[in-house]
This record gives sequence, C-alpha cells and structure tokens, in this order.
Amino acid sequence: MKMNMSMKLSQSLRMTPQLQQAIKLLQLSRLELENEVRKELIENPVLEEVQDTMDDDPASHDSQLAEEVINPDQNSKEDQDPTKQDEFDWDSYMESQNKPMQSMAGGAPDEILNYENMVSETKTLYDHLMWQVGLSGFNDEEENLMAILVSYVNDDGYISRPLEEIAADEEVDAKELEEMLPFLHEFDPAGVGARNLQECLLIQAKHIQEDTHDLVKIINEHIKDLEKKNYPAIAKTMGVELEVVIDLCKIILAMDPKPGRAFMTSDTHYIMPDVYVYKVGEEYVVSLNEDGLPRLRVSNLYRNLLKTELEEKKAKTSNKANKDAQEYIQDKLRSAIWLIKSIHQRQRTIYKVTESIVRHQGEFFEKGASAIKPMILRDIANDIGMHESTVSRVTTNKYVHTPQGIFELKYFFNSGISKTDGDSVASESVKLKIRDLVDKENPKSPLSDQKIVELLKKDGIKIARRTVAKYRDVLKILPSSKRKKYF
Repeated sequence: MKMNMSMKLSQSLRMTPQLQQAIKLLQLSRLELENEVRKELIENPVLEEVQDTMDDDPASHDSQLAEEVINPDQNSKEDQDPTKQDEFDWDSYMESQNKPMQSMAGGAPDEILNYENMVSETKTLYDHLMWQVGLSGFNDEEENLMAILVSYVNDDGYISRPLEEIAADEEVDAKELEEMLPFLHEFDPAGVGARNLQECLLIQAKHIQEDTHDLVKIINEHIKDLEKKNYPAIAKTMGVELEVVIDLCKIILAMDPKPGRAFMTSDTHYIMPDVYVYKVGEEYVVSLNEDGLPRLRVSNLYRNLLKTELEEKKAKTSNKANKDAQEYIQDKLRSAIWLIKSIHQRQRTIYKVTESIVRHQGEFFEKGASAIKPMILRDIANDIGMHESTVSRVTTNKYVHTPQGIFELKYFFNSGISKTDGDSVASESVKLKIRDLVDKENPKSPLSDQKIVELLKKDGIKIARRTVAKYRDVLKILPSSKRKKYF
C-alpha cells in the first residue's frame, strides 16, 4: 500500500455579516437610513449619538480602541512599534478614508431644508427594469425582445411562463428570446428574470464578484441537502471542511428568494435629497445632506469599561463573569464600529458618484434637461474606480437637489441616440423634443410617429419609428388618432 500526502491550497468565498451590512446600507434611501440608524441606537448600548459638533469625526477616535478589543493578544507587541498603533484593517472590505464625513460635504447649502424639498414617488419593478433596458445599448430589435421579457416578470421577480409560450403569444422567435434572457439576469435586483428558485440563487451567486465555484456547486448539485440543512452531507460529497460549507450556505440563505418584492408596495414613498448640488461662483459644489442623520460614536462609558476589562485580562485577574461581559461588549463594539464605518463609506460613495455626475453632466446643471448628455453606468464606474453594480446601488433611491429641481441620481443615465453628424444625443433630450413637438402640434392634425421621425431627422437625430412610439408611451402621450380634436 502506497500512501501519498498532498496539500491543496484553495480560495473560498466568505461574505461576512459586516460586508453584507455595508451593502445593505448602500442601498437604503435617505429616510430608510435614518430609521436604521435610530433603530441601532436603541438596540446597541455601545452606540451613542454625538451631540458635540466640535467632534468632527467620532469614528476615527474609536478605531484604536476597536483594535485593542478585537486583537487583544497583539497589544504588547504593537506597543513596541508606535507606527502600528493606529492601524485597523478595515481595508479588507472597504477603502480607507482620512477625511471626516463633515468635511467631505463641502459645506452646507445656503437654503434651509424644508418640507418643500420632500417629494413623493411610486416605483414599480417594470419601471426599474425598463430603465436599465434603455441604458444597455441594445438595438431596436433587441430592445423590443427585452421589453417583452420584462413585461412577463411577475411581482416576485420571476418569469413564470415558458419562453416558448411567450414567443408564440408575442409572435417572436423563441431562440432569440432565450438569447436575450442572460442580459435580463445581469439587471438589478440580482436574481430577476429567473424561472425557478434554483436559477434565482445561481444568478445572485454570479453577481458576487469573487470566486463562486463552490457556491454555484452547492446550488446546482446540493439544493435538496441545503433545504434540509444537511451541511455535513454537502461537506462530505464536496470534500471540503464543514466550516467552509456552513459559511457558503450562510451566503445562500442570505440571498433574496423573491428579488422583486422590494417593488411590491403600492404605498407612496416620501423622499428627501441625499445630496445637494449648488453653484458657488462659476463652479458647482456637491454637499451631502447630513441634516437629521444621527452622528454616532462609541459610548465613553463603554470605552472606559472596555479599557478596564482589557487591563484585567492582561493582569489575568478577570473572572468568568467578567469574561462573559467582555465578550458581549466586544461583539457590540464590532457591530458599532462597522455601522459607523459603513455609513461613512455609504456617504463617501454617494459623494464621489454625484461629483462624477456633475463633471459629466455640467451643461444639465446650467441649462436644464434639454442639455443632458448620453451617459451609462460604466462611464461613472470607470471615472471613480468602482464597479458598475456599486454605482447602480448608489443611484437607486438616492436623490439630488439641484438648481434644476430634485432628481433621482439614476435620472442622469441615458442611452444615446445617433445623430447624422456622427455624434449622439441623450434619450431624455429626445423625449423632451418629442414632448415639445406634440405640445406645439395642430390638434386638428396631430403628428404621426412617422412625421415625428422626419422632424427629428431635420434636427440631425436618427431614430426609428418604433423608438418614437416607445418614448411616446413612456411620456404617456396618446397615438395621433386619439389626440385628434374636431372642435
């Protein structure tokens, strides 16, 4: 019998609860974030609201304490190296930021926030998906197929009818419809357009920007054991440690089995700007809206208590009760620090995205919607060095107050329509032109879609009649036959 010993080095995906929290906070609206922060203030005794405005960056004061608490055994070594005392490894999950949250805002706008700055809006899953269709650079035929797929997505985010039936009803080629489905699977919310739960989970797994081989394998081959929580069986079959399987299954269980449900409410949502853009001299300045958002720090009471506990641990005089208390406080401290850092990261990301939008859409802020330029998520992502999915999360449910009015950040993303001179014009600008043409038409002889195409062509805009019809529907403009007035 010959025995061999081998060592296998592999990378496994671990999405910690802290990283999940950071992503969750990034997606919240301004009012949802405020509610979440106040909820944490109630539930976590380590957290307290900063009342002293002189304390510019409470998060920075807590990092060294967190280092001592989370890595207490390394303190004696680090005391000998003063260059390491202020280090804290948050960079594994989010970028470091030296500037305090307040200084990033660039100062407060002159106007005082009031209820007039709050507007209401209702959003549907269909609207959200069609917005993404318009940004994806499809040709007219592809866009039509995508619109068909989107129209069959139910409230839970699934396509419940077989594609063959949909193709037959819509009189399109089933194979072409199938070829467009993966593009829908790339859309937000992750998992949308799936035909069953397993496919929904697989789509969400592929949205994670890490090595997801083992994650996909569990969903593909061990879904029944996953449902039964038979983790040892999965670990044995895959030949990996049980702890690895448990970590992977936690990620799967945290996925949304009904990705469309976030859009299912019929209630009206009241919104408040997350950020301001206002003119100072000849420049446009970005300012975060911090009004009403509690500023957090670790309570001085718990700060002192933890220091005492750590000193007792070093002196080896702490008893079991003290150790239990220390573990409880350590856990709450980790949660508090991560919340503070996650909020800081969220605000910084919104600021960077808005600043980039201002650079790209400068003429809009000066002249209004008619001057908006074609711009896609990738343009901003490349400019600020972030992934498109991050930009998508930041621009959804986030609003900016500008000299031109209040807009959702995603409003500034528009597909381009070709012009005869080889340049392009934003789809939003084309919609405004269509609206203007219809407003000025003779009501006794309204413009047909083909006539609108011809008039736009005179302005150098190349557009298909089908696209005009689609934009007219979006603008809620009736067909010419129904706009005609006889008296």
